[in-house]
Amino acid sequence: MQVQKSFAEHQEGTLYLVPTPIGNLDDMTVRAIDTLRSVDLIAAEDTRHTGQLLSHFGIDTRQISFHEHNTQQRIPELLDKLRAGANIAQVSDAGMPSISDPGTELVAAATAAGIAVVPLPGPNAGLTALIASGLRRSRSLFTAFCPAKRRSKPRLWLAGCTILPR
Repeated sequence: MQVQKSFAEHQEGTLYLVPTPIGNLDDMTVRAIDTLRSVDLIAAEDTRHTGQLLSHFGIDTRQISFHEHNTQQRIPELLDKLRAGANIAQVSDAGMPSISDPGTELVAAATAAGIAVVPLPGPNAGLTALIASGLRRSRSLFTAFCPAKRRSKPRLWLAGCTILPR
């Protein structure tokens, strides 16, 4: 395991993982807004969707698309920008980036290249659904999002996942 030196001085830029609201724009944190304003570039899952968020907060930082269909093309391009000193924020359409989007590959590539990665705390669909479910939270496990198509009728759909009683 490599030790992440996110707060050490470095010549390269920094990759910020910026969570975005899950449905309510007022859930955006001040730190997330400040980060999106201060970075050189925003790598967005859907620039149209992120554009609405940026417009709402008066943020005019340039965006670049970064989604599952252009990951292999974009990662080297983003790494080059980071190596050149650019600070980049990666966002998904809703919630925490790098969980169910190509951010995972970008983070792996950035850390392998010795580039600082700074995750910001914020909205997370899985945890939000868990705490609202009434289920015991002392033991929980998130393995992945459930498939888009249901095969059997679930007893409870929680944040898109099937929860079956034991």
